[in-house]
Amino acid sequence: MPDEKLRTLLSPVQLGSLQLPNRVFVPGHTTNFGRNNVPTQRHVAYHEERAKGGVGLIITEAIRVHPTSAGRSISLGSFDDSSIPAYARVTEAVHAHGAHLFAQIMHAGRQANGDATRTAAWSSSPVPWAAGAHVPHAMGRRDIAVVVAAFAAAARRMRQAGFDGLEVHAGHGHLLQQFLSPHTNTRDDAYGGGLDNRMRLTREVLAAVLAAAPELPVGLRVSADEFLPGGLDPAAVLEIVGKLRTEYPLAYVHVSHSAYHGSCSLATQMADMSFGHAPFRYHAALFKREFPDLPVLAVCRLDSLPEAAELIAAGEADLVGLARPHIADPHLVRKAAEGRQHEVRACLACNQGCIGRLETNLPISCVVNPEVGAEREWSEAWPELPGPAGPHRVLVVGGGPAGLEAALAGRRAGHEVTLVEARGQLGGQVELAARVLGRQRFGLLTRDLARGVQAAGVSVRLGHRISVEEVLASDYQDVILATGSRPARRPLPGGPPVIDLWQAVDKLADPAFRPSGAVVVLDDEGTWAAASVAENLARRGARVHLVSPTAGVSARITTYSRMALLKRFADLGIVAHPLRTVRGAGASAVTLTGALAGEDLNIGGVSMVVDAGSAHADDELYRKLDALPDGPRIHLVGDANAPRTAFEAVYEGRMAGAFLGSYDTASAHRVLYAH
Repeated sequence: MPDEKLRTLLSPVQLGSLQLPNRVFVPGHTTNFGRNNVPTQRHVAYHEERAKGGVGLIITEAIRVHPTSAGRSISLGSFDDSSIPAYARVTEAVHAHGAHLFAQIMHAGRQANGDATRTAAWSSSPVPWAAGAHVPHAMGRRDIAVVVAAFAAAARRMRQAGFDGLEVHAGHGHLLQQFLSPHTNTRDDAYGGGLDNRMRLTREVLAAVLAAAPELPVGLRVSADEFLPGGLDPAAVLEIVGKLRTEYPLAYVHVSHSAYHGSCSLATQMADMSFGHAPFRYHAALFKREFPDLPVLAVCRLDSLPEAAELIAAGEADLVGLARPHIADPHLVRKAAEGRQHEVRACLACNQGCIGRLETNLPISCVVNPEVGAEREWSEAWPELPGPAGPHRVLVVGGGPAGLEAALAGRRAGHEVTLVEARGQLGGQVELAARVLGRQRFGLLTRDLARGVQAAGVSVRLGHRISVEEVLASDYQDVILATGSRPARRPLPGGPPVIDLWQAVDKLADPAFRPSGAVVVLDDEGTWAAASVAENLARRGARVHLVSPTAGVSARITTYSRMALLKRFADLGIVAHPLRTVRGAGASAVTLTGALAGEDLNIGGVSMVVDAGSAHADDELYRKLDALPDGPRIHLVGDANAPRTAFEAVYEGRMAGAFLGSYDTASAHRVLYAH
């Protein structure tokens, strides 16, 4: 049974005129599931699954109120009445499972990139959100009137679509915050200057929204701190909310933080695992102390229900929002209520499958939950497995994320599964990554998968490197090869000692290890592997030089994490050398060259070089089995297929274990193409 804090978290709570079944909500987060800026069946299935999972309240991703905020056709908007039926399908699906649904309405303002829609971004002032971004159009009086009317029209449509409430987004550096903040508002008219003038647009929007949907509770989302020089700080935002709540019947204040700005501020909005748990919980506490009678919603890096329950128990918030944990496991509330908290698949806060994909205009997914965005397709496929051929005897070779997920999916599909791992423990390279300071949450992936494999009844054999002869003698029908990859280590003749990434992690695992002088990290790919090792070497006292042939620094890490990473690099004195390669080396020196660098650069006093170059697939067993004229069917997954990340490894493991390469049914086809 849940403990007292969890029972309180799972108890009913009043929000405006509504009684919610518990104090947990799914905060708004972009999915990129839209089509022509309206919800699709993917939205319906996605939100329905989380409603089934027991959450009390779901707040939609931002619904743009005007075409100048759309940016892309895959975002959500409500620009005319034709959008109402699509939203109604979402509300019906959520209500069918006892959850409530609020619509978050907003205008993105200056960061609404209009390249896809050929629209100019609108803002309070002609100040771009980042270096290299478009200069926005500074809104005129008629533009402002258009936006206010658009908020009202969207509110009316959401009411007609059956939503239970509305959330006006005045945070995250979107348009209303761009007017509120002195950092972005440089106007000298009635909408700029002093605080009351900067609040004018927000006041007009709230008045219009409340008039358009008078029977619905209306909440306000704010950023408690922009983390910008000359920007909004907690004292200023407390004053803003204090004024607004006396003038308008706000149902709640949803306290977030950050601005959409090309700096570390943006990275705080989706704080990754390097930040630690609930790094900004103090913001909600400030608002709760200041406004004890106003419901306060808290959000950001609340990693699990037991941890989120601490905020409720401490009186710091009335409701707690878990976005990424609900992406990872949509049923986490129901599992906790039923005493099955141990079955929850933990969010890693890695930002790979969620915000990392959004940045590239792809729909969200999740490292630990390959069903995201294809909930309906998977729910239809599982009952049809193992398929017409019946259960198979399946061997999985390799106990990393790909192999563990393959074994788990194979058992769920009804097969008899044996997993063999050469090392003495499960986890593969994920377990290695979790040994690095700041990346420890990756260990949760191994923990949850290993626990699931054990509970499913998979036969696991550790410390055994299986041979081709054993595979053939065991009469397996299918062999899933998840043997991973091995790190690069290129020699530097006459130069300092070179170690690979695995060896670097081993050194960092020793608390007594203190590197001397300069350490050069060769980063061919721009991933977390090199970045996290470089950061931790610098924390141990090394003068770190990060060398990359690419034009960017840690370029394959999502911007929403990289902005914070680069600040830490700067604080630690890490020197980056983009567009550079090694030309040669001396006993304690490395010489760099580059096509655009002019003269070569000599780095002296080098004690060690870490080669974080491209890994090599460990596919020897695959090559031997593939060369045989007969034998079991072979399925190659994860890094053994091609060295990439845990995201691809888990997905390929799931697909191989569930379908064993056969997509004969209609439901299997739908799963295959749903992602």
